[in-house]
Amino acid sequence: MSRTLAAVLFASASIFITTPANVVFAETPAIAQQASATIHYRSTKIDGVNVFYREAGPADGPVVVLLHGFPTSSHMFRNLIPLLADRYRVIAPDYPGFGQSDAPDHTKFEYSFGHYADIVDTLLTKLGAAKYSMYLMDYGAPIGYRLALKHPDRVTGMIVQNGNAYDEGIRDFWNPIRAYWKSGATKDREALSVLVAPETTKFQYTDGVKDLTRISPDNWVHDQALLDRPGNKDIQLDLFYDYRTNLPLYPQFQAFFRDRKPPTLIVWGKNDKIFPEEGAHPYLRDLPDAEFHLLDTGHFALEDKLDEMAPLIRSFLDRKIAK
Repeated sequence: MSRTLAAVLFASASIFITTPANVVFAETPAIAQQASATIHYRSTKIDGVNVFYREAGPADGPVVVLLHGFPTSSHMFRNLIPLLADRYRVIAPDYPGFGQSDAPDHTKFEYSFGHYADIVDTLLTKLGAAKYSMYLMDYGAPIGYRLALKHPDRVTGMIVQNGNAYDEGIRDFWNPIRAYWKSGATKDREALSVLVAPETTKFQYTDGVKDLTRISPDNWVHDQALLDRPGNKDIQLDLFYDYRTNLPLYPQFQAFFRDRKPPTLIVWGKNDKIFPEEGAHPYLRDLPDAEFHLLDTGHFALEDKLDEMAPLIRSFLDRKIAK
């Protein structure tokens, strides 16, 4: 692709960039270079549960780990994986209780962000992924950052998409969840049941999106069917409560950013009410060289902005990660 064509492709996107110096128009293939990738759908047993993961790309390629958010699974990366797998070894797990992974009873299995980080760590070790970049979205952010604290030398780069690590990013949406954190009361726990209701699942995909015809309804139908499995509501409510344990780790996450300075691409849906734009800007305090892009979309940005995000992600990985 010529530099001129790349510039046209990037310029045609509705992207807001804080500092022009952080923009690089590299000669990077974008959507047009979609690989004919074979995606493998696998499971492995960790801590007594079957953990499902998608894997694609060359076995000796640089590893990119895709960490999903709530209430979805590695399904959210189904369209991105083929655009990376020609050059990169892509690994996208489902956490227990999500997607195709097992969902044991919440009284018999610890549903916590610390446990999830340990499970992902074990998975990557089993797969021989000694170094990796991470795509961090929603729940995937604290899981990935906990992993980074355990193994800072293994992290080669970060792609941050609506994944929080700063107090500024916990705003009004979180008030009912904060009430549950404070009280631990059954009434406050049950008040959060609305967060696993069909209307909320659909809201997460559609709110802040300008053209709803770009959002497949299969997304919320798929996610809701899994949320509605017997016992899954309690799994999710346990995780809402455990999310409080991530906030005290924010200073450690931020110290990792400052001390290690991993190459970072921030691609953030600026209309997101769950992890709003206010949580995106503070990253630049600790990662001033991060490439920063606000996209005119909502929470699940990949669903309607893949054509803008894929060139940014490929360019970033090709310049900063690939050897």
